[in-house]
Parts: sequence; C-alpha cells; structure tokens
Amino acid sequence: QVQLVESGGGLVQAGGSLRLSCAASGRTFDIYRMAWFRQAPGKEREFVAAIRWSGGNTNYADSVKERFTISKDNALNTVYLQINSLKPEDTAVYYCAARTPRSSVYDVWGQGTQVTVSS
Repeated sequence: QVQLVESGGGLVQAGGSLRLSCAASGRTFDIYRMAWFRQAPGKEREFVAAIRWSGGNTNYADSVKERFTISKDNALNTVYLQINSLKPEDTAVYYCAARTPRSSVYDVWGQGTQVTVSS
C-alpha cells in the first residue's frame, strides 16, 4: 500500500507563490503516475496536473498550465506543485493522488492541504 502526505499549503496574497509537496511512502515502487487535484468550496474536485513516476511525462489542466508546474524527486519519493501568480480562484483544498499500473483511476489519496488566496 502507498501512503501520501501533502504539505505546503497556507494563506497567501494574490500574485504570490506556493510550493506544495506530497511525500509518498510504503510501496512506492508500485506507483505509475501521481497527480494533484483541487476542490474549491461548493465545487467538485478537479484535475490539476499529473506526472509519470518513471520518466517524468507531465500533463496539466488547461486552466493552470501557464502558472502551475508539477515535478518530482524520486530519491525523496516526493512530488511538488509549484503555483505562481496565485489568484483568489485558486483557493481550494489541494489533494495528491497516486495511481498504480493495474488501475485506471487514481486510487490512493492524501488528506489534502488548504490553499487560501486573499485578494
């Protein structure tokens, strides 16, 4: 089993930056892809970005690809989400998720980290 723990959220002013971290533990060799999702108040959870655990191929939601960067450090079993030029509409709980090769969905989730952007 894989466990995920997010960190790095907080309260920031619009225009600022944050780097979220997601530390994986357990059967990390079983990870195929990792991703970030977010859920704003009153809205459904939405995909933000993903990265292949081996090789590093990335993909992004169109709404964030100019400002968000996903990266990883396999030695630390950690995935990052760099968020620049934060906007109030980026306010959400950000979740890290992992997917194994045998699954077609992200089936391991972290507890989430709150990002609040003030105007």
